[in-house]
Amino acid sequence: MDPVKASPDLPLDPAVFSGRFAAAALAAGFTEEKFGVIEEDGLLAYTKPAPGRPKVYLSSGVHGDEPAPPWTLLRLLQDGFFDGRCAWHLCPLINPSGFRRGTRENAAGLDINRDYKALQTPEARAHVAWLQHQPRFDLVFCIHEDWEARGFYLYELNPGNRPTLANIMLAAAREHCPIEVAAIIDGRESAEPGIIRPVSDPLLRETWPEAIYLRQHHGTLQYTIESPSALPLEVRVLTLASVLEAALVAFLQQPR
Repeated sequence: MDPVKASPDLPLDPAVFSGRFAAAALAAGFTEEKFGVIEEDGLLAYTKPAPGRPKVYLSSGVHGDEPAPPWTLLRLLQDGFFDGRCAWHLCPLINPSGFRRGTRENAAGLDINRDYKALQTPEARAHVAWLQHQPRFDLVFCIHEDWEARGFYLYELNPGNRPTLANIMLAAAREHCPIEVAAIIDGRESAEPGIIRPVSDPLLRETWPEAIYLRQHHGTLQYTIESPSALPLEVRVLTLASVLEAALVAFLQQPR
């Protein structure tokens, strides 16, 4: 059993998670916005402006059987990561009904992360409607975990050939968990160990994950990061948090 399912400290209850996240976010100066309701659970976004600073977007919880990413954002929030270095845009739990059930899909059995083109799910529709009122982002992170992977890996979408953060992120992950070395990762050829760099035109894809929608409409430097779900929850959270911390430091050191 995954440790999160047995731990009273990390319940699979969207209301409990969202309550903890809201309390920490409001204490840190964020504004909360409800952009939808699924069953009894609100779809919540948190923003914190910083004029003149880079705009950074992070999301998690689009797959309900991936609990480490939402808890990673909460950990970072509680640790003061979301400070005045950037303007922040957070969507911590996009699939609350799947989170409660421990399923990849939502309550209707649909994968929200394949629906950002067709927009058949209420979650994706509501999320896109919220995103349409947001600015273009300078940096995007979609946070996931993978039940089939043996190590950490990432997707990089960087059509503008901006300085990559990928190797810095891998180095941070390597401190806590293995790197995925398979030649085929998640059904795609790896560019190098632990890195997938899709090159196909997103307009040709029949289905869009969140990252493709964001690439098309909201920014040109995006990372989907994936920790291996076989590791203990605490290790997954630590890995993801360390990767995000290293990436942000490196990003902010780049000339603008």
